[in-house]
Amino acid sequence: MTSLLVIIVVVLLAVALWQLTKIFDLTQVGTNTDDSQVASDNDNNIQGYIMFAFLAFIYIFTIYGLLKWGHLALHTPASEHGVLVDSLMNITWVLIFVVQAITQGLLYWFSFKNRGHKDRKALFFADSNKLEAIWSIIPSVVLACLILYGLYAWNNIMFVDKDEDVIEIELYAQQFKWTARYSGQDNVLGKANVRLIEGINTLGVDMSDPNAQDDIVVSELHIPKGKKIHFKMRSQDVLHSAYMPHFRAQMNCVPGMVTEFAFVPTYTTAEYRELPFMIEKVANINKLRAEKSVELVAKGGTALDPYTFDYLLLCNKICGASHYNMQMKVVVDTPEDYKKWLSEKTTLAQDIKAAAAAEKPAEEAKATTNDSTVKDTVKAVIDTVKAVVAKVALK
Repeated sequence: MTSLLVIIVVVLLAVALWQLTKIFDLTQVGTNTDDSQVASDNDNNIQGYIMFAFLAFIYIFTIYGLLKWGHLALHTPASEHGVLVDSLMNITWVLIFVVQAITQGLLYWFSFKNRGHKDRKALFFADSNKLEAIWSIIPSVVLACLILYGLYAWNNIMFVDKDEDVIEIELYAQQFKWTARYSGQDNVLGKANVRLIEGINTLGVDMSDPNAQDDIVVSELHIPKGKKIHFKMRSQDVLHSAYMPHFRAQMNCVPGMVTEFAFVPTYTTAEYRELPFMIEKVANINKLRAEKSVELVAKGGTALDPYTFDYLLLCNKICGASHYNMQMKVVVDTPEDYKKWLSEKTTLAQDIKAAAAAEKPAEEAKATTNDSTVKDTVKAVIDTVKAVVAKVALK
């Protein structure tokens, strides 16, 4: 309702301004006005100064934005390749800012310098090979260097040697949650197909595959520091994107195919929490939450819990109504803690057997109940028949 009222007010203001403009035009009737539609020297001067003002606005707002929101950018990467990604990103945005500052300055300076004047005629020339070469060759060389550097970074990040010692983990996306599947002792993920989804086998793992017998399915992702993790990603329904910002990792999850990404974590969760910038960031967040909690409590609400940093796996594609809530906690452990955590988990095969064993007594109880019900029904029918026969005999 509030939005509707705001829209109505805006529309009415626009109508009012339009009417005021018409009234102003009527007040000018009979006065000497220049209706030639040709810009005068005064008009050109005004436009030139306005352009300079806009140029100043661009520079001032750019500097203000860097100072105001620059600290919100991701800080220290938590993976080995993250340094390379940040380096490529920094080079790119520095080039963009420098080129933007130079080209915008030249654009508005030449527009002001060569503004229209009644005693000056514009010089026309058909072409300039020198200018064409400058603005074609320089951008081409710069872009080629950026692309080559990007390809170098991409190949380094994506390359996984088949003989390399890695941990195989599957990330399974579905609206609106993530599930992780570990490859177990054999470090080979079992085959899977969405057509095999049944009961607690929500990932459609082919349990006839020997490699699937030691697979472990969890809802919280744990990975060890200093070990290369090879992620294989699937989607059950729509296009998702596995995004782990602190590890500088992102890969689309496409229905019907398997995509991959690999990285080496360099900070455990506990170590990353102790980095100076993160301590400051968490303190600032909790300060804001405390202030908000005071307002909530005053209105009879519940205070917000203090924030604690955790790595997160997010979906970076708009995959539906609850897309914003599609996330999974990622914990980077020491190798020893990781092994201990993994050893405490049961395999999917064990979970399926346990579920089947739990269902068996329930089915037997149901069958017993059904048998008792049938017997009671038969007995009631027999008693009814006997009563009817007895009445007939008495008559």
